[in-house]
Amino acid sequence: MRSPALDTYFAYTANLGTHTFFMIFLPIQFWCGYTSLGRATVFMLAAGIYWSGFLKDMLCLPRPLSPPLARISMSGSAALEYGFPSSHSTNAVSVTFYAIYMLRQSDEYSPTVNIGLQALFYLYAVSIIVGRLYCGMHGFLDVLVGSTLGALITVFQLVFSDWIDSWIFSGTYKDLIIATLVIFVLVRIHPEPADDCPCFDDSVAFSGVVVGINIGAWHYAQSGFAINDIYPSTVPFELSQIGLPKAIVRTLLGVVVIFVWRATAKPTLFKILPPLFRLLERGRMNLPRAFFLNASSYTSIPNMRDDDNVIPPASQLPQMLKNLAHPRKRSVSVGPQSASDAYETLAYRNRRRRESVNSSDGTVLEDLEWSSTPPSQAVTPAVEKAQPLLGAGILPTPMASRIHLYEQMMGTGNIKGYDGKMDTPPDNDTDLTGEASLKSEEENEKREIFMKLTKPRVRYDVEVVTKLIIYSGIGWFAVGLDPIIFELVGLVSAYDKKYLGVAPKHQKGNDEEPDLPSNMIDEEEPPHSPVTDKELEEAHYRARQQDASYSSVELLQCFFDLFPPDTPVRIRHKPSDKPAGTFSYITTISDRTGAKDMLLYPKVSTAVVIDNPAIKNNF
Repeated sequence: MRSPALDTYFAYTANLGTHTFFMIFLPIQFWCGYTSLGRATVFMLAAGIYWSGFLKDMLCLPRPLSPPLARISMSGSAALEYGFPSSHSTNAVSVTFYAIYMLRQSDEYSPTVNIGLQALFYLYAVSIIVGRLYCGMHGFLDVLVGSTLGALITVFQLVFSDWIDSWIFSGTYKDLIIATLVIFVLVRIHPEPADDCPCFDDSVAFSGVVVGINIGAWHYAQSGFAINDIYPSTVPFELSQIGLPKAIVRTLLGVVVIFVWRATAKPTLFKILPPLFRLLERGRMNLPRAFFLNASSYTSIPNMRDDDNVIPPASQLPQMLKNLAHPRKRSVSVGPQSASDAYETLAYRNRRRRESVNSSDGTVLEDLEWSSTPPSQAVTPAVEKAQPLLGAGILPTPMASRIHLYEQMMGTGNIKGYDGKMDTPPDNDTDLTGEASLKSEEENEKREIFMKLTKPRVRYDVEVVTKLIIYSGIGWFAVGLDPIIFELVGLVSAYDKKYLGVAPKHQKGNDEEPDLPSNMIDEEEPPHSPVTDKELEEAHYRARQQDASYSSVELLQCFFDLFPPDTPVRIRHKPSDKPAGTFSYITTISDRTGAKDMLLYPKVSTAVVIDNPAIKNNF
């Protein structure tokens, strides 16, 4: 079934399900004004990475045995993780299901384009899931459970996202602190694996991103630069208004800011945090974790390479691009790559020993044709003087030769010094020389296999907090600070006319009819309740805070009277029975069109004053 074309295709598409791919393209969603989609994607990916990593480190189930499988990967760290469940499948399914749901709820595209986009997302998910099986990285149960987990995360996002966003944006900073503490608790209770596994690092990174985008979005929504009526903290952006050159420049600037933050924050934290951790350790307030070196055991942290599986340092980007440009840079490996793989190989050899002993005792059928492998052809010391290969002679070529090859690569588990002719056990324990020889052989095999593995680097306790701070900063910069920088350096249009643009100005006739809301509509006024003094006071305050929502004639009259006639105002209508029918435009207080629409649809309309002097001047 394997072919060079399929090898290349699935190796490349696997990159579309990695953490690095999503972390690179997530900020662009925010910078282009797709805040709702960006936040949903971040939350789903963070949940997928955390809970799939949680299960991996709790269950410690290895990847499919290699050999006989050959693993195809362009990632050096993927094979170091456990296999169950598949995080690639979790991410692919959650993103695909959410995107398809949103496409089916939207009438923004023509039916043909809509169906085409859905087909692309289906192809994306299928390519990722089938690719994990084809590349030998996962088994059927791994991708099945991973896909189910991704679907559950999508359902959770669709059901609870509005409530969570409302809690974050409408609450005070105390609610933000509570949300941050919940994430820190989840990081702390992450299981410790049996072997050194990078799943925890990925979970910490994405947890930090969630903290960062919550803080950044809350801050940006309060800054006066954001659009808050359609979705809080939305970045003003319209490609037709800003132009492609400016859009590219602001994207590059945003990426540069993130890499500068990462490059400066990491060495700074590595100098500041170790002394603090030593103080906490003396007071027994530290939180030790397996495979991480305590601060009291080292004096300084050297420069480390390949210590980040999510966003690599800028110095490694050229090499990554070079690898992507050459299809043959993919790695096809056979044999143990991680500690869990090594233990699986040892377990296989022990099973072959038992089969060899049982066959000599007559518990396995002896009518099969046995083939012999000269010791000189063995590929490892562990298979030197190996027993004949079980059942290999009954297989036709070339399958028989492949079984021979796999047996040689895995080792047959021969007991050195044992001739296989012992019919009765010895009379006392002192004669168990075979058992001692067996233990010695097992130790040699274990040492031999683990020496072939890449030795894991030293990991320091401050790396956990450092990663949390750095990735929280990345989320904050991407959502809360980069958009403000874009405004300050002029990487915006004269005025970003969001969504459907500016409503046409009303052309007055010769009549000098006063511009009062009661004169702006011919139909009968919709029913409304009287407005109290407290409501009027609240209306005045909320209007000045740029988050006012009005649904009656009195409030609309008070709202319009608060501002000069040339004040920009954004009108939005969102029918509750048809979410896809939402439309929005920008006009002025003096324009009859906006007031008329507000009076026609009082229960589903929102009017927000754009009280930013810079925007007013450019309107």
